[in-house]
Amino acid sequence: MSAVKATLITCHANADFDAFAAMLAARHLYSPHVLLFPGSQERGLQKLYASLDTKAYSFADNSNLDWDSFKRLVLVDTRQRGRVNHVAPLLDRPGIIVEMWDHHPDSGDDITSGTVHLAQTGSVTSFLVQQLRKRNIRLEPEDATLLGLGIYGDTGSFTYSSTTPEDFEAAAWLLGQGMDVNHINDLAAHELTSLHIQALNSLLESAESYTINRTQVVLAEASMEHYLGDFAYLAHRLIEMEKFSVLFAIGLMGDRIQVVARSRSDAINVGDICAALGGGGHAYAASASIRHMTLHEVREAILRQLYEQAHPDKTAREYMSSPAVGIESTATIREADELMLHFGLKAVPVFKQGTRICKGLLDAQTASRASAHGLGGALIEDYMQGQVQTLPPEAVLKDLTTIIVGGRQRLVPIVEEERVIGVVTRTDLINVFAHEQDSLPVLKHSPSKERHVGKLIQDRLPSSAKDLLHLAGKLGRELGLPVYAVGGFVRDLLLNKPNQDIDLVVEGNGIALAKALAKELDGRVREHQEFLTSVVIFKDAKGAESRIDVATARLEYYEYPAALPTVELSSIKMDLFRRDFSINALAVRLDSTPFGQLVDFFGGQRDIKERVIRVLHTLSFVEDPTRCLRAVRFEQRYDFRISASAERLVKNALDLKLMDKLAGPRLFSEFKHICDEENPLACLVRMDQLGILSAIAPQLTLIPTRKALLQALQDMLSWYRLLYFERKPQTWLVYFLGLSHGLPYADTSDLYLRLGLPENKRGEILNQREQMRAVRGRLEAWQKRQNGQTPTVSALCEVLAPLSLESLLYLMAETGDEDLQKKLSRYITQWQHEKADISGDDLKGLGLPPGPLYSHILRSVLKAKLDGEALGREAQFDLAVAILRRKEKEDFHENQ
Repeated sequence: MSAVKATLITCHANADFDAFAAMLAARHLYSPHVLLFPGSQERGLQKLYASLDTKAYSFADNSNLDWDSFKRLVLVDTRQRGRVNHVAPLLDRPGIIVEMWDHHPDSGDDITSGTVHLAQTGSVTSFLVQQLRKRNIRLEPEDATLLGLGIYGDTGSFTYSSTTPEDFEAAAWLLGQGMDVNHINDLAAHELTSLHIQALNSLLESAESYTINRTQVVLAEASMEHYLGDFAYLAHRLIEMEKFSVLFAIGLMGDRIQVVARSRSDAINVGDICAALGGGGHAYAASASIRHMTLHEVREAILRQLYEQAHPDKTAREYMSSPAVGIESTATIREADELMLHFGLKAVPVFKQGTRICKGLLDAQTASRASAHGLGGALIEDYMQGQVQTLPPEAVLKDLTTIIVGGRQRLVPIVEEERVIGVVTRTDLINVFAHEQDSLPVLKHSPSKERHVGKLIQDRLPSSAKDLLHLAGKLGRELGLPVYAVGGFVRDLLLNKPNQDIDLVVEGNGIALAKALAKELDGRVREHQEFLTSVVIFKDAKGAESRIDVATARLEYYEYPAALPTVELSSIKMDLFRRDFSINALAVRLDSTPFGQLVDFFGGQRDIKERVIRVLHTLSFVEDPTRCLRAVRFEQRYDFRISASAERLVKNALDLKLMDKLAGPRLFSEFKHICDEENPLACLVRMDQLGILSAIAPQLTLIPTRKALLQALQDMLSWYRLLYFERKPQTWLVYFLGLSHGLPYADTSDLYLRLGLPENKRGEILNQREQMRAVRGRLEAWQKRQNGQTPTVSALCEVLAPLSLESLLYLMAETGDEDLQKKLSRYITQWQHEKADISGDDLKGLGLPPGPLYSHILRSVLKAKLDGEALGREAQFDLAVAILRRKEKEDFHENQ
């Protein structure tokens, strides 16, 4: 590079045609210069850049730049610092001259030092072309064409609402410089692959319309395993095809989400919304690239921004619950735990003694965990969160979301004259953004397509289940209550998997519906009035006891002036949002006409179709780490895949050591569910790959011998199931024996304690391990045929008799001796069930009085039968007579 200080010209990351063309235009205004292209996600621009002679255009490689050789930095198409991180070393250098050419509105992330050249043109290239024209700079036709490409790209070929007369004038001047419009059409052409068509179809199918201040806003989603170029063009095609006023196209691509927004209306500023998501743009066209959020969270963030645009003046006083339920700092952890449990709260403000002055915040998880560790009598102030952000009642929604969503603080105390007058909780925010239909008159939501699954219910369910669902719907209509079947039942209905475990959720008085159901079914109701849940218990057609859970969609809040909580009946959307994965956040409305309206707020249908496991929000595994295990269980059960973003969140949860905080009983419950799966080993292997097993307990790592044994155990259990015996093994016990394979007694005991086995079960399985250890020695002796004796079946049965079915299956899987395995198989299936062909009645007929001799004779006869020495009733009867006579002789000689 020359000794003369040069100018570095660059644009924002993820460049578009306008930004790239603006760089080429700016190079005519500064000399000497170096161009730095930060890359693009648009395939057409990537292809164009690859075709250029980069040396001729003075493009440089970022890795080879000498930052000290530049005196000036020129930014085009942006002023936002967050979008030019690739030149951060230069921006932070003292004495650097910064010039910015932009056509976007101001933002909070704008670079404040330097010279800003700002225009209100549809394309920033048009603005720079004006400067070239003023300075009488002549262009080669190729240059004119490339600059024209930028103008055409950012004005949508002069069809966007942001297009200005200056854009037309600039294009006209470029045409006079030799701009080739046909070549622009070729360069801007988009080749749609089958993946683009699939993504476009997904956008069309998922499109949901919201009315904001009389303007139609559409949110549409598509998910791809990997990055898909030209996603912005799909948004352009969609808005043209459907004539939408405003469109947010949301594309999940691996572990990132791309948002492309287009607007034809002055009522919605999409640039502001994308800027809030970390992106940028102007009022009519904008984009953002987002990591560390789920599809649902991005959708809710967009809705939140839309709501803020529609309600710019609404304050915290209108959102807060008042008065706030809190507790004084001198109270105990136990008292706080009981208070939060009673009111169903996740956190409470902590007040200075005798006042309503906020001193801290205590969440329910901390209180519960401290109580579990015997600290219930400790003072709250020793364990509360002391650094708490508060807000005045005049704070706006953006301030609240910054603390609750951005700062992850469970609630915000609203303070006036140092006193807490109310609180705004995370649930309050969810309520704001989840009640588009009912509570937001300016944000009305209309699903683009409505699906009913009544025919699936009719075709795929047995009569008993169908009748129950129709009855619940009929009673809902009569009572004026929306009734939904929810969760796993709906998921399995769509997957055509048998599942008659029906849970109902009611928007309204769920207990009233439960009582009506019980009356119709001649059953009874077990109520949990404080939680508005109930269980209907009744007899099915076969006389077996059945049950159905009925819950109320609810939200606790604090209504002025009452200090006690009021239960507000919330929407089904909030109830579904509490669930673990999108495939489980589905509902079927039963009181609808026609019957069976499918309710899917979170893309569950799409994820079932794409066979993917997604969480509803990024804190899902933090709030409940057992979901890591459930994600694997559902992935393996349905042959789905955990999404890239969800897998990253699992690993984040493990890095945070959240498994250490899981109580043993919860782990035991999850492991039991895994052991009941059709292929538990696949779940365990996947958990091992993700690091979940070692995070729970290092002893669980699947070393090759343990993995091979678990496979053999799974095969043995499958073999036993095919026998259709009435006696069923406890599968969890068999697998737990396998998981502790090779561990000493003390390590095994510690492992079982970590996995939450109840004390009685822990003692049972440890005793079985010890019994097997003793039996192995006796089996070895039996096999060696000691003292020249031939090992007999009866002797083997005697050795194996103390073992449980689970231990027998374990031994059968563990042994590498094929002959012994066959004998164990015979013992399990036949020998242990054998009985003598004669009975006590036969002995009684011989004149033998009842007594201990009966058992001795029958055991001897059975032993002879097993060893092939007394086959058939007659031979066994003769043997019994011989034993009896021998006994009489022995008694006679003893008495002499």
